[in-house]
Amino acid sequence: MTPTSPAALAAATDTHCPYCSLQCGMRLAPGADGPLEVLERPAFPVNRGALCGKGRTAPALLARGVRLDGPLLRDRPGAPLRSASWPEALDRVAAGLARVRAEHGPDAVGVFGGGGLTNEKAYLLGKFARVVLGTANIDYNGRFCMSSAAAAHRRAFGLDRGLPFPLADLPHTGCLILVGGNPAETMPPAVRYLRELRENGGKLIVVDPRRTRTAELADLHLQPRPGGDLALALGLLHLVIADGLLDREFIARRTTGFEAARASAMAHWPDRVERITGVPARQLHQAARMFGEARTGIVLTARGPEQQSKGTDTVGAWIDLCLATGKAGRPYSGYGCLTGQGNGQGGREHGQKADQLPGYRSIEDPAARAHVAAVWGVDPASIPGPGKSAYELLDDLGRPGGVRALLLAGSNPAVSAPNAGHVTGRLRALDLLVVADVVLSETARLADVVLPVTQWAEEDGTTTNLEGRVILRRRAVDPPDGVRSELWLLRELAARLGVPAGFPAEGFPADAERAFDELRRASAGGDADYAGISYARIVAEDGVFWPCPAEDHPGTPRLFLDRFATPDGRARFAAVTHRPAAEEPDAEYPLYLTTGRVLAQYQSGAQTRRVGALNAAAPGPYVELHPRLAERLGIADGVPVAVTSRRGRAVAPARVTDAIRPDTVFMPFHWAGAGRANTLTNPALDPVSRMPEFKLCAVRVERVEVTTT
Repeated sequence: MTPTSPAALAAATDTHCPYCSLQCGMRLAPGADGPLEVLERPAFPVNRGALCGKGRTAPALLARGVRLDGPLLRDRPGAPLRSASWPEALDRVAAGLARVRAEHGPDAVGVFGGGGLTNEKAYLLGKFARVVLGTANIDYNGRFCMSSAAAAHRRAFGLDRGLPFPLADLPHTGCLILVGGNPAETMPPAVRYLRELRENGGKLIVVDPRRTRTAELADLHLQPRPGGDLALALGLLHLVIADGLLDREFIARRTTGFEAARASAMAHWPDRVERITGVPARQLHQAARMFGEARTGIVLTARGPEQQSKGTDTVGAWIDLCLATGKAGRPYSGYGCLTGQGNGQGGREHGQKADQLPGYRSIEDPAARAHVAAVWGVDPASIPGPGKSAYELLDDLGRPGGVRALLLAGSNPAVSAPNAGHVTGRLRALDLLVVADVVLSETARLADVVLPVTQWAEEDGTTTNLEGRVILRRRAVDPPDGVRSELWLLRELAARLGVPAGFPAEGFPADAERAFDELRRASAGGDADYAGISYARIVAEDGVFWPCPAEDHPGTPRLFLDRFATPDGRARFAAVTHRPAAEEPDAEYPLYLTTGRVLAQYQSGAQTRRVGALNAAAPGPYVELHPRLAERLGIADGVPVAVTSRRGRAVAPARVTDAIRPDTVFMPFHWAGAGRANTLTNPALDPVSRMPEFKLCAVRVERVEVTTT
């Protein structure tokens, strides 16, 4: 867009998109058609000016009537939400939290955060839970995003950062395998890196049960059954070994555990893998040669292989493929994860995950507890231990021994959680539900108190993108009079709850930069060390890569070039083997369901479904199914169909396409109501990451007979 005038251009604010983990750079200027106009910001290196439709329409969320502009509360259960003042709302929240703590103990109070919160908010939410509430029960929706990749990354390399290299490295690798990701729709500005890769002579392999827009760019598309990703990775490792494509010098010098991994891989020969995955053996051979013979190579995973009850092992098998071929810890080579949410990376680094303290420290490590306690001014023994993971926390809401009062910030589990009908019931069972959000989401509609909070263009704050680049969002417009920052409301609640030592009202970080400076001290010496990163440096350098332990440290764009972050500096192979999903198709539920995103919507849709242009492009849910399946079931394109699993039933129009496997149906998960895909999904958990199995479950599909009157 063009600014309304030179004066408007001069007044433009450099900031970042509020949506995905690219955190694309943009500029916001006063515009003729509304309060803000989006301008390109070509100098920012991640997106180089490119923006998708979500980013270009983001200012629509600032409009009155779209966003919340004052607190709401319920006078009694079943009563409608009504307008309230901030003192009344906060008094109600504090009294309710205090009552539940007194009657049931501190762990009966819980906190559920979001991967879109800034680092400052995530940090202080974790501090508030542990210091003010004294509860172990805090987790966040990022557990549903890339926790399996994080667990596998830490197991193999000793450190988890979504990408251990900048996105700019992708066009220079020899072969890129993209597993279960569709950036052409989920992060469109990143597609230029894939196009540049191919222009440079590199090869692109896409692994996905659907022929997506991204798969159409590939040199080779492997289309496995849902849940086949682990067997597929092991089959490729088997062929790399059999074809003599190992980098034995790298294995000997920089890894451990190869022989056990080799034994596991050799049990996954091509014919067996073809039977498990449906991928022809000839394509397996082709993929193994393309990756194994390339001088450099990268594997990227996304939610497809990760959101499984075996997600950690699946990612571990893809990492093994990188290690076996020497494609890790070297320029233009390695394993990385395409983070989903805008601050999915930073959100888990600084304390809103059940088992972690700021700086990516383990909450069970005595040294970590002592360091963070010193920053907070509390006794290390007062910091609670690990709490329940996200789904386990939600599953226990309102039960004896579970959380009875929940403070929820920046998440919409009534739509986004697996087995969402059950989770909605658990939310209703709470003694007190408090939701802090920008809009009146489906979860906020269930709340006893709704607290309207500032959003991306109304506040300063940092996020950490998928590369580990810490960036700064800048305030471009004032929020409505009735809206407050989470930083402010946490301070106010702390004061009302008696303000224990170490969380004083005076000096509490009420503004973002002061909160970030405290975060820097708390993270110092941890894996995710932000000590050398300041707001001034972020602005001057277009972001700073962690770890950055000192102000004269350059930051770390590329990890592991000299050694891995394990005690002995060596990467660890994972000796894993294929196993079935928690729920496979059977006679009653004969099909796979898989879920995902579409171009014009984002996450639970709580924000994007309020933007007219985006709704026009993607107005509602649908069920994607193959023509052979549609013919067998007597289903035509556009007719309503019912998809039923053991957990519930969803209804949406059919979309008949040969882009999907005949044994699989697909639903996007952005909508509530009858078409809510997560009504169907299976909450079976990965034993390591506690990631639910969003990406596959067993369903049946039936035509819905429409009666006319």
